[in-house]
Amino acid sequence: MDWLSKYWWVIILIVLLGMFINVIKDLKRIDPKKYLDNKPDLPPHRDFNDKWDDEDDWPKKK
Repeated sequence: MDWLSKYWWVIILIVLLGMFINVIKDLKRIDPKKYLDNKPDLPPHRDFNDKWDDEDDWPKKK
């Protein structure tokens, strides 16, 4: 266990290297062109002004 107290940073480097390799593998599987072709439409933006802005300042269309 003496080596563990001396070389604890090597274990952390091995874990970080493994995480880095897995991220690279996952990023290689992403196809941005396919995603952009099948991208879902976003709903219109809604803010929370409707809670306090009840009166309408615009003229009503007939």
